[in-house]
Amino acid sequence: MKKALVTILLGILTLFMLIYAIVYFVPYSNGVRSGELIKISKKGVVFKTWEGEISQGISESQIFEFSVLSRNKDVIQKLQDYQGRNVKLNYVERYATFSWLGDTKYYITDVVKQKDLPESQ
Repeated sequence: MKKALVTILLGILTLFMLIYAIVYFVPYSNGVRSGELIKISKKGVVFKTWEGEISQGISESQIFEFSVLSRNKDVIQKLQDYQGRNVKLNYVERYATFSWLGDTKYYITDVVKQKDLPESQ
C-alpha cells in the first residue's frame, strides 16, 4: 500500500513539475507594445506580484495589462520612474500563469521611455 501511495505522489509531483516547466520556460510569443503607462503596483493577498497597465488608445478596450517578475528589479524601477509617460514594453507571453508569478500571461522583460506626444489643441 505504501509503495502505491509513493508512486502516485511521485507521479503527481512529476506531472506538476512538467506543467510548470512548460508554462514557465516555453514562451507562447514575444513582442512589443507601446502606450501610456497608467498603472504599476504590487498587489495580492498571499502572493505579492507586480502588475501594470498601459493605455493604447482612448477607449478602455485598448488597455494592455501585464505582469513583471519580482526578480526584474531594474524593470520595476524603470516602470515606477516612467509612470504617466509613453513607454515601449518588450514582453514574453506564456501559455498560462501561476498565482505566484502574476495575474496575466504577459511578462515584461524590458521597458524604454518614448517621446511624449504633444498635447493637441
